[in-house]
Amino acid sequence: MQRLKILHRTYYNFSGAVQLGVHRLLLRPREGHDLQIESSKLDITPPATVRWTRDEYDNSVATATFDVMATQLAIFSEVIVRQYHDAPLDFYLDAAAVNHPFIYDAEGAVALRPYFGSIVGASHNPPLWNWLSQVHRIGQVIPTYELLQRLMLAIHRSFSYQVREAAGVRSSAETLSLGSGSCRDFAALFIDSAHLLGLAARFVTGYLNTPTSQLDFGATHAWAEVYLPGAGWIGFDPTIGELASSKHIAVAVGRLPQALSPVSGSFFGAPGTNMDVGVWVTDLSS
Repeated sequence: MQRLKILHRTYYNFSGAVQLGVHRLLLRPREGHDLQIESSKLDITPPATVRWTRDEYDNSVATATFDVMATQLAIFSEVIVRQYHDAPLDFYLDAAAVNHPFIYDAEGAVALRPYFGSIVGASHNPPLWNWLSQVHRIGQVIPTYELLQRLMLAIHRSFSYQVREAAGVRSSAETLSLGSGSCRDFAALFIDSAHLLGLAARFVTGYLNTPTSQLDFGATHAWAEVYLPGAGWIGFDPTIGELASSKHIAVAVGRLPQALSPVSGSFFGAPGTNMDVGVWVTDLSS
């Protein structure tokens, strides 16, 4: 078990006084048998009315509304979690899913239907098919986990990681053409590839507990999950080439990454704003 503290600070500075619209915050980690929240604090300036709900993916969503004008919006989240996901390889696959290709059972396929489509509309792009055929001969029988590990490592080893502040996720074709990308681009490429292989996959955003000298310090992190019968949702992180484990703190999951921004909202008034984001994950276990 690991005990982790996550600090997530977001500042928006406006060129003049503005009226803040409704803001949607995805900052609270997903709780379950593998993660428990010990404490959490959310401070917003100017003062906001905050209402908590769960969206269609069971993510915890804070909706903030404001009554006063402001020249700055400051959002500070502090969460302490207990992370129990220490053995990512300790899972059981149904006999029918041990080898790929396999077919999901009828009931499971109905529930998983949203997770079979293209994440950024590129699943039928020939460059993606061509690249995937170099990683795996389509139709060849192979142990399912071996196939997914091969796909994850192919992305990790073949593409250059790039810190990218710009919003959005690149298409798989664009990532293949550039040979580089951010964690969310690599997750999208992995998911599109998994869809071509007939696997249910989804996007995950959250935090990564990693030394400050490594990638993604000061930012959120993204990876992918694949649904494997018997095992459930298993996380694959092509950015670091590892299964999701106790160093990964999932905040939100979804079919498309566009809906998983940690902070989203609007303002009305003088144009022009700049944003400053800081994320710190500290291990409190020792």
